Amino acid sequence: MADSSNGYKILSDNRQARHQYEILETFEAGIELKGTEVKSIRAGKANLRDGFAQLREGELWLQNVHISPHSTTIQQYNHDPRRTRKLLLHKGEIRKLIGKVEQKGLTLVPLKIYVTRGWIKVTIALAKGKKLHDKRDSLKRKQEKREVERALKSGY
Repeated sequence: MADSSNGYKILSDNRQARHQYEILETFEAGIELKGTEVKSIRAGKANLRDGFAQLREGELWLQNVHISPHSTTIQQYNHDPRRTRKLLLHKGEIRKLIGKVEQKGLTLVPLKIYVTRGWIKVTIALAKGKKLHDKRDSLKRKQEKREVERALKSGY
């Protein structure tokens, strides 16, 4: 999955997050990884589905993201698949996130992991959980939009 217009290659995508959360704002963050984690992510063996980011002591941590152990590496050199990983953001961005997460009760969700200019980055979204009726409304709007496009394409 390469996106040549932006110059990056998507390695893992969290499509479920867009269904469960209303995305308010996104941030690009670096991620602190071990060597075997880099190999696994480049092989496409990362799962963001249950992941979330948490602010602790002025730092941002990525939790519950599963990165499978690298298959050809000796087990003692491999990493724990669900270990907590530090996210790298500017202090100003972290301060901004702290204010929004604590005041409004929002959550931080990873949307995708990608490679840009050789660096592995993660997109974190400031999100608000959707209620069941919100999910139904968004599905209805999506389906109506699809029907309109289909009608326009067929020539009425």
